[in-house]
Amino acid sequence: MNEKPRKRNKPKPNKGKPFPKSGRPKSKKPDPSQKAEKSDHGDDDLIYGRHSVLAALESKRQLNRVWITPKLRYSSSFNSFLQTAKKQGTIIDEVGTERLNQITRGGNHQGVVAQIAPYHYLELNELVEKAHANSQKPIIIAAEGITDPQNLGAIIRSAEALGAQGVVIPQRRAVGITSTVMKVAAGALEYLPVARVVNLSRALEDLKKGGFWIYGTVADDGKALPEVSFDNAVVLVVGGEGEGLSLLTQRHCDELISIPLVGKTESLNAHVACAIALYEVSGRHRRKSFNLS
Repeated sequence: MNEKPRKRNKPKPNKGKPFPKSGRPKSKKPDPSQKAEKSDHGDDDLIYGRHSVLAALESKRQLNRVWITPKLRYSSSFNSFLQTAKKQGTIIDEVGTERLNQITRGGNHQGVVAQIAPYHYLELNELVEKAHANSQKPIIIAAEGITDPQNLGAIIRSAEALGAQGVVIPQRRAVGITSTVMKVAAGALEYLPVARVVNLSRALEDLKKGGFWIYGTVADDGKALPEVSFDNAVVLVVGGEGEGLSLLTQRHCDELISIPLVGKTESLNAHVACAIALYEVSGRHRRKSFNLS
């Protein structure tokens, strides 16, 4: 069913408090979760924990090395995948718990650690083509200025779970796909592609040309989320911790939207806000699909 094209109304930039805001005070203290992953094997190339490593093995992700306890290696869940990985060149080391504690610097490894090859980002045009191929009304998350790997990992996990077709992140002033992001994403990155772009504003314009409508999330003065129709392919743009969306990015959005809050809390964490908005969009798409069928 062909839908009548809607007129794109340029929203006025939101000059109030940005959305979402982390709600946490800034601290110069290092993140202990980051410190735990530093080792002699590199800061950003280790993943650990049964679910994360198993998801990488199942998706045939290139792993350079796997350290695993003998008991876990020969378990039914890991053995066949490890054999396949070994044929592809992965080195499998059977080690004790103390060695795993040393590699992860006390991280919760659950008996297995893997050294991954660098993450392969998609080009934006590849992401758009793949999104349209997988859904009639695809949803893409664009994350601006997310510097906390915990937040980005949680956004990716929510995006995959709630039916998004991809994520776009900028190269500058934002975290990339690190081992911490992979750990928090809990396997979602094996199924959800990510594109990393030099210029986010230009990327949003390219997404418009690809048939997407761009919705920027702000704390105040945006159209209330339940009142937005979301009739077409959607890009949800979420801002970084404490800063929200820049005015430049807001100008490249077709519409600014806000989540109505009824409590005393002024704003939401980036990944929480993203999950709420995404749930609303994907639910709206599903209901309209059912009504047409």
